[in-house]
Amino acid sequence: MTELNPLTKFNVKKQLLLLTVLLLTPVFIMNWFANEKAEDILKRQVTGAYAELVKQNHTLIEREIVTVSKITTTYIQNSITQQMVYNPLHTTLERVRKFDEMNILLSSYSIGVNDGNSVLYSLFIADETKDYFFAPSYRHTKRGVFFIPKEEQPDWYDKALSKRGEGFLKIIDGFGSNSQKTLAYIRAVHHVKGKQEAIGVLVATNMEKKIEEIMNLVSLPEAEMMFLDMDHHFLAGTRHALGEQIELPFDASPGMLNNLQPLEGMDAEFIYVMSSNPIGQHKLAYKIPVKSLVQQQNELRSTIQMISVVYFIVCFMVMMYFFRSLIRPLSRIAVFFKAYEPGKVMPVTPELERKDEVGVLLSAMHGLTHRLNGMIRDKYELEIKQKEAQLQLLYEQINPHLLYNTLESIYWKGSLEGSTESAEMIKDLAKLMKIGLSRGKDVIPFEEELEHAKAYVSLQQKRFDYAFQIKWDIADSARRVMVPKVMLQPILENAIMHGVRSMESEGEISVSAALHDTSQSSKQLIIRIADNGFRKVDIEAIRSVLYGNTSKEGGYGLRNVHWRIQMHFGESYGLELEHGAPQGMVVIIKLPTTGGGIQGTGSTGEGVQNV
Repeated sequence: MTELNPLTKFNVKKQLLLLTVLLLTPVFIMNWFANEKAEDILKRQVTGAYAELVKQNHTLIEREIVTVSKITTTYIQNSITQQMVYNPLHTTLERVRKFDEMNILLSSYSIGVNDGNSVLYSLFIADETKDYFFAPSYRHTKRGVFFIPKEEQPDWYDKALSKRGEGFLKIIDGFGSNSQKTLAYIRAVHHVKGKQEAIGVLVATNMEKKIEEIMNLVSLPEAEMMFLDMDHHFLAGTRHALGEQIELPFDASPGMLNNLQPLEGMDAEFIYVMSSNPIGQHKLAYKIPVKSLVQQQNELRSTIQMISVVYFIVCFMVMMYFFRSLIRPLSRIAVFFKAYEPGKVMPVTPELERKDEVGVLLSAMHGLTHRLNGMIRDKYELEIKQKEAQLQLLYEQINPHLLYNTLESIYWKGSLEGSTESAEMIKDLAKLMKIGLSRGKDVIPFEEELEHAKAYVSLQQKRFDYAFQIKWDIADSARRVMVPKVMLQPILENAIMHGVRSMESEGEISVSAALHDTSQSSKQLIIRIADNGFRKVDIEAIRSVLYGNTSKEGGYGLRNVHWRIQMHFGESYGLELEHGAPQGMVVIIKLPTTGGGIQGTGSTGEGVQNV
């Protein structure tokens, strides 16, 4: 019996050592898993809190942006702003007056922040004729009304006009005397009375200061707070410069962005929480280092380590118990089997000193060896009987072979004496005997089976002086297929005795055989034996006898052939019956081609034999 347990490749001491390792391994796995799980739980809890925080902060920033948008709406709807449309009939004095009024209006809505910087509002107006030459340049002052020629218009100017009153955030530079970058809210100014002509572009600068003031409402010393656009350019926050490209380990696809709902992610070093606004085209992201959170796990880790030490001590004590209670009896079993030889007389089963499972095992081993010796003895006696049966079979085959050899001698003697027809009958009978024996084989090449069938038909024609015709149409490729022996003779006998026997020369039997494809890789040998008969045959009654669906006697020959084919090749093969044309019956034999080699292709007829 094959032992399936791989531990049997080692001795008992190595197995117990392996057992110890297997017992201790879960401790280390549990320790590692507990630490990872605790850290994961802590990360999830903290991440959930940060997610709610970033959502609230993003909402506050959105409110501030809405406030700035409302202020720009107030500027746009003011009559002073609406009068800033260019009029070539105005004098320079009138232009100076409108410039002063608009300048005063812009300074009235500045929003202060804690560090002294304010959200400053400026109005940019295209001045292609340079009639406002007296106005200062936006490169020298941070706030006011600026008239810019066509060639000096920044890229965001045309973008604002194309959005037709919709505001947006953008980082602009070259603004003020020091030309520093600033985050601006930009919005085009149009006539409120429905005119298509644009007046200019309103710009609110220092937006990053106001947004950072809102972020600083929550103290996160080690975290990075970043207000970004949809392309991850830094707009406001901590530790980065305006416009810097920020790399995040994850991003939200458009389908995931939904009403400032936060998204969470983490890697080995940082936790990331992000809230996105696809309408406003900006995001708020927090980047929190994991190391600041891991320190809280030390107490839990110490507890788990203490449990691990206790578990190790218990495992050591269990291992010592197994050393004392198992090694000695297992060693006795090993010595017993080393000394055991199959068939050898075994000593009487010893008295057992213990009644536990190990003692039961020892007793069972002795019983097993006694039963094994009995099986060996029975097998030896069975083999002797089989040899005797084979010898007896060989003796029984001597008489048929002696008869066959005697018939061959009579055939040659008859031929020499001129009795040609009698000699031919003896020769056909000899063929029947020879192929029927087939050296004890049950399956023979179809070529040999054909010889047997032809010898039988010839013998019947000579014996009873039958005048029917028989046609043979056998494909070369079918001749080497292995078939059950004496397969055709019962079917031909049925066709002669019940079909064409009394029809004289009008009776006809045809035998054809060819290979047919059943799939891409397999073929079948199809054999058809048809007779024209002198009456219509009851096919259904014959089928019932053939397939064993009736208790009526008869049809033994066909049924024997059918059952032998199925015993050799399976239920997919055997005999099928059809009506002949116009009368008689057709027997179809289906066989596989896997029984032997197949050589040659095509079909060659065997001619027509007339008697």
